[in-house]
Amino acid sequence: MPELPEVETSRRGIEPYLVGHSIQYAIVRNSRLRWPVSDEILALSDQPVLSVQRRAKYLLLELPKGWIIIHLGMSGSLRILPEETEAEKHDHVDLVISNGKILRYTDPRRFGAWLWTSDLTTSNVLAHLGPEPLSDEFSASYLFNLSRNKRTLVKQWIMDNKVVVGVGNIYASESLFVAGISPDRPAGSLTEAEVGLFVATIKMVLLRSIEQGGTTLRDFLQSDGKPGYFAQELQVYGRAGEPCRRCGHLIESAKHGQRSTFFCRHCQH
Repeated sequence: MPELPEVETSRRGIEPYLVGHSIQYAIVRNSRLRWPVSDEILALSDQPVLSVQRRAKYLLLELPKGWIIIHLGMSGSLRILPEETEAEKHDHVDLVISNGKILRYTDPRRFGAWLWTSDLTTSNVLAHLGPEPLSDEFSASYLFNLSRNKRTLVKQWIMDNKVVVGVGNIYASESLFVAGISPDRPAGSLTEAEVGLFVATIKMVLLRSIEQGGTTLRDFLQSDGKPGYFAQELQVYGRAGEPCRRCGHLIESAKHGQRSTFFCRHCQH
């Protein structure tokens, strides 16, 4: 599943081709995604794009009358293509832009979403989200105070979107490794110093991945079709049975909340 760095990479990739131009109309070849494509998107006509924003793993296209909310789901991707590019089997939505380009949404599994809202504050999918991990709101004091008396394992806890958005499975595992924190510790057991290091590490790992264009594992491609390169820097994720690059002990894996967790028992405590 594309995580926050992949979504942010997509946002940066499509923004120059959309802002300052107009969506002439939408082509929806298959509206049966995770939820049906909103009728307001089907009816778009000559709508200028005012901004391209991101909230958690949602892309937000601001138009004069409202917002298109896009979620990439498990396998979705966005590309900017010439308008005459023929569609293939899993190309479900096109936005035809006034500059001769199209924004094409491809999703083999169809777990993504294309929704409409006239007001972001009333959107059900955006309600109850925690702070952005790269914002000042996500601070050591915020996370430390929230973690007190929490018995949930820290790996599962940090992936809760009510705690902080966008720290998915890959980046939770990587950040815990870099911070030297075992994923199976209760969140409430972390000291103030450990929490401070963890917050700083999450920000560093996410920023580094964004710089590298995201992490390509199976499905993610940037908007220009090129893969991200952060996968080459993964320290633990997907490396079970391989030697730790820090100490040489073998990387282990375990299931936490039905998600695979990767860690080094020697380096993380």
